[in-house]
Amino acid sequence: MYRPSAPRVSEPSRRSFLTATVAACGLAPVAATWTQTVAPGSGALTKQARDRLTPQQVLDELKKGNERFRTGQLLQRDYRDQQRTSAAGQFPAAVVLGCIDSRAPAEIIFDAGIGDTFNARIAGNVVNDDLLGSIEFACAVAGAKVILVFGHTACGAIKGAIDDVELGNLTGLLARVKPAISATTFAGEKSTKNAAYVDAVARTNVVLGLDNIRRRSPILADLEKKQTILIVGGMYDLTTGAVELVSGG
Repeated sequence: MYRPSAPRVSEPSRRSFLTATVAACGLAPVAATWTQTVAPGSGALTKQARDRLTPQQVLDELKKGNERFRTGQLLQRDYRDQQRTSAAGQFPAAVVLGCIDSRAPAEIIFDAGIGDTFNARIAGNVVNDDLLGSIEFACAVAGAKVILVFGHTACGAIKGAIDDVELGNLTGLLARVKPAISATTFAGEKSTKNAAYVDAVARTNVVLGLDNIRRRSPILADLEKKQTILIVGGMYDLTTGAVELVSGG
């Protein structure tokens, strides 16, 4: 899905969020990001560039990144340059909490580079104390401006919770998903044989995850109240590659 690199052009500033160019058919015109026109190899996101963003702008960039992924127009990046330029410090603009499912890698489906996002993954994208602490660090200390919790279609953790699967430590994890089952209103067959029902529970699980963040973290709830951050949810469709916002944005 990656395209050949486009010709380098001059850049108004050293780095910006999601810096790269869209290159199609070999020699393509340089694409402008929401901030400026840049060339590949311009490095990782800097504190100065990140701090200029509003939470809504960060969310908009995640949306645009997913659209690029969905349409096969991923931006060209120099990951080695981003690795080198972020080694001394990181200034991600968002923190993304997703499922451990191998088909839902956040950095790829949101077309983000090294240093753009904090990424947490756990089966069923559940919100536990350790993840809350991590997200508090990401936002209150490190300066991330968006919290995005996203589930996905055909989620195995959701199916396991519906089927009352018991397996070692997984049993306790799935217990955190089960409240979404009882909270889901659904008219059809309520079983893992019904894909629509599984996805409906997954969507409810995201909404409850957002509620948990706000209820269990006064730090994050206060940052949201001050409009310093956005807390939003999404559902990723494994078939289409699209992320649909569930709450916020």
